[in-house]
Amino acid sequence: MNIFERAKNILITPGKEWSVIENEDANSSHVLTYLLLLALIPAICSLIGFGFIGYNVLGVRVGTMSWGINQAIITYLSMVGGVYLSAFVIDFLASKFEATSSFNVAFKLVAYSYTPMCVAGIFYLFPALSVLVPIGGLYGLYILYTGMKPMLKVSNEKHMTYFIVSLICIIVVSAVLGAILGVIFATNALAY
Repeated sequence: MNIFERAKNILITPGKEWSVIENEDANSSHVLTYLLLLALIPAICSLIGFGFIGYNVLGVRVGTMSWGINQAIITYLSMVGGVYLSAFVIDFLASKFEATSSFNVAFKLVAYSYTPMCVAGIFYLFPALSVLVPIGGLYGLYILYTGMKPMLKVSNEKHMTYFIVSLICIIVVSAVLGAILGVIFATNALAY
């Protein structure tokens, strides 16, 4: 699998790409490689944007190397940890919605759904534009929604409810993960 082709296809034609992904081996390690490499985009861009470029607040440049490193680590851990936790939630809820219960399938679904957010992480290069990254996340939700049916074999009647319940749980888990990482690394940054 070519990482660039997969990312392009999942972004441009997600419905068609899910049918290709559905037929791939669920235990393949290339999904983890895909995630780890793609999550480097927002992490490296955070390091450069917040560490080297920074931004101006009332004429004062804000941005230090330690802040850039902290942002890069938080971004990377949030992306990778968010995928694992989201896959766990989706797999846990699968039996309640009569869907296929497999962590590996749920992991594939979530990892590929994070593609737009990872690609949008390029906006971290310019911290003032970092507010655009969540737009990639919104498109990722659409990709997640379109992938749930073919990947998890959820029925038409339960598809929307399963998606909404999963989404609410994922938002809560992500908020808690972000808060924990923020506190850990903010405390670390204040120590310097």
